[in-house]
Amino acid sequence: MEIYTYPSNAATGRLKAIAGRGVAFDEALFENVKTILKDVASRGDAALVDYANRFDAPDLTAADLEVTPAEFSAAESVVEGSFMAAMERAAEQIEGFHRKQLRKSWITTDRPGTLLGQIFNPVETAGVYVPGGTGGDTPLVSTVLMNAIPARIAGVNRIIMVTPSRRDGTVNPYMLAAARRVGVDAVFRVGSAWAIGALAYGTERIPRCDVIVGPGNIYVTIAKKIVSGTVGIDMIAGPSEVLVIADDSANPEFTAADLLSQAEHDTLASAVLVTTSRPLAEAVVAAVTRQTAHLTRKDIARKSLENYGAVFVVSDIPAAFELANRIAPEHLELHIEAPFEHLGRIRNAGAVFVGQFTPEPIGDYIAGPNHVLPTAGTARFSSALSVDNFIKKTSLISYSETAFLEDAPDVIRLAETEGLGAHAHSVRIRLGQ
Repeated sequence: MEIYTYPSNAATGRLKAIAGRGVAFDEALFENVKTILKDVASRGDAALVDYANRFDAPDLTAADLEVTPAEFSAAESVVEGSFMAAMERAAEQIEGFHRKQLRKSWITTDRPGTLLGQIFNPVETAGVYVPGGTGGDTPLVSTVLMNAIPARIAGVNRIIMVTPSRRDGTVNPYMLAAARRVGVDAVFRVGSAWAIGALAYGTERIPRCDVIVGPGNIYVTIAKKIVSGTVGIDMIAGPSEVLVIADDSANPEFTAADLLSQAEHDTLASAVLVTTSRPLAEAVVAAVTRQTAHLTRKDIARKSLENYGAVFVVSDIPAAFELANRIAPEHLELHIEAPFEHLGRIRNAGAVFVGQFTPEPIGDYIAGPNHVLPTAGTARFSSALSVDNFIKKTSLISYSETAFLEDAPDVIRLAETEGLGAHAHSVRIRLGQ
């Protein structure tokens, strides 16, 4: 990792490289995904089977698309008790956090003769996409929990999960155990862009969904972008990222480990340290080099740090937060003295991890807040996945005749200003004009 003094021309150049690493929609790839989606929309399950046979399980048939009750039962008999206990703790804490996000319908009669309010209703059907994870050998259990739990708490009637099968057509038992625990109603063994098409348009076996959530590769991301508007989606997610603000009180070994926890995701991940201390910066760089050598995914981490890692040395803590707000990171860690005194400085961040014993992986798995977070600077205008992603808000309006008569002249004036005569007439006819 290189150390930069901020501000400087070199630091600005590095920031541009980091910011520019987001999701790139190659035109040819975009057209390819559009073709896949059209194929699924027209041929349904037959298209899904064709794609699954080509890319996942060569012997899969249409009858095999849905995971059976027997497979769910078998999965729970295979997974270890220690896993079930860990998953249960994570699920309970995620549920506890998301229950606090529920909102009730409300009505106000503050203005005489009027009744105004909002009605909150869940969507009917939600689709959850879960990547296969290294051919199904590294099941993304946390993705199941983080995406399905808020949907269930929102009151969604039916949750459909899609995930690519392993080569032999099976789904990892840990994934199935997680799906059963959080109330997923059906799991289908399809992946990539064709799975998104199935959720968006429906097929003979897979119901059409109202909202689609969950991460995926570039094909999944582009497919979600294309179907957005036909269905609701959570977000267009880019590569993972962490930014750590640290002063000379920070433990360089902890800080290095947290940077690497993001760098190992993929070669497009970004790990950034912003510090007021050059000696700490140098110690963290040395620790990163030392710790990387022992990682299973060290080649990925090294490439990530080489391309999109950086250490920025700033003049003081306010300057550190200004830089963090400029980057708007997915994960923001605070390794500084009296961190709670500085929370008011944060404007743009997906999630904030306060203190040296709150590493980002705590949030990934078990703390409770959702780990589906805005990336690539989109924390400037978007938020973590929540119960709200599965809720519709309907306005409620009722006027008495007296209240109508009071507001009518202003409605007529505004409608005529906009050249909408029929709008004005709708009001005038009630005035006998």
